[in-house]
Amino acid sequence: MDNRLNDNISEVIDKIERVRQHRRNKFYLRDQHITLSHGSGGKATHNLIEGIFAPAFSNPLLDTMDDAAIFPINGTGQRLAFTTDTFVVNPLFFPGGDIGKLAVHGTVNDLAVSGAEPLYLSSSFILEEGFPIEDLRRIVTSMAEAAAGAGVTIVTGDTKVVERGKADGLFINTAGVGIMRMNWPMGQLQARPGDKILISGTLGDHGIAVMLAREALDIETNTVSDTAPLNSLVASLIAAVGEGIHCLKDPTRGGLATSLNEIAIASEVGIALDERLIPVHSDVRGACEILGLDALTIANEGKLLAVVAPETAKTTLETMRAHPLGRDAALIGEVRAEPPAMVFLRTELGGTRVLDMLVGDPLPRIC
Repeated sequence: MDNRLNDNISEVIDKIERVRQHRRNKFYLRDQHITLSHGSGGKATHNLIEGIFAPAFSNPLLDTMDDAAIFPINGTGQRLAFTTDTFVVNPLFFPGGDIGKLAVHGTVNDLAVSGAEPLYLSSSFILEEGFPIEDLRRIVTSMAEAAAGAGVTIVTGDTKVVERGKADGLFINTAGVGIMRMNWPMGQLQARPGDKILISGTLGDHGIAVMLAREALDIETNTVSDTAPLNSLVASLIAAVGEGIHCLKDPTRGGLATSLNEIAIASEVGIALDERLIPVHSDVRGACEILGLDALTIANEGKLLAVVAPETAKTTLETMRAHPLGRDAALIGEVRAEPPAMVFLRTELGGTRVLDMLVGDPLPRIC
């Protein structure tokens, strides 16, 4: 294993233990029953993970809470990344995508932001009795096209059928494996004071597209889901910036706000954002104003959040904007030493407010 990774291990172990304690204090599971909020990706989800799953399954690979587990291939000097995800989006078809395309892109992106080149996926289907074969054919075709477009292969899977009314049509579970592109430490634990924060494009497109399709609200908008594979964009950044990349995330459930809070907690840093610099389409902004939502807590499925060394921020931004998925990229904030584990937003009106994780679930089942 590379010496830089060896040198980092003890530091990471110490930080993980401090983060565990902080999480125990911040996320306390009081609920007696599961609610839709536990699937939001926000604070209720973290309460559930920290109260139930993390203590039961705790191990060094899991405890970093990154988007994929990363482990060495014995004797080869290489490392693999492994991830899994489940998709329950409603409706199954929405402007810009469908559950099949979303399943491929979501799994590819979790591998990509971990620094891996995605290679192989599994796909398992839970089908409800009575589900239309033509819809299934359409979804499977979409998955195959999305996999080909992302340069990955679906190599194994499973199918189960449950009684009518037991699965809301179709659920899809995926897993993915990839080989690491880089040999330096990267992830939620690696953000440092002075680092710059960039986003690859506009926020909230996916969540608003799904919500409007589901609820058939009388709101005129051209919003479509941003679902897309981020692996080629990540590859471009790694080639251009290298070790200047400290952390990458795709801000899905819970949106940008939740992703940044996860980084702030894990790296024990403060994060400051400027609302005026954060790109949001006017249609999404208008829908959020009408519905009382915050674009910073709404899910995205094709956006890349990057935390990079300050001296590489200009190159990172230029590289993002040169890529088709990063034309609207922006530098939106920076990492600070204080206050630790908190995210602050300088508003368009000139004030400052705490930007917390998503609380509740205004948009259930958006992925």
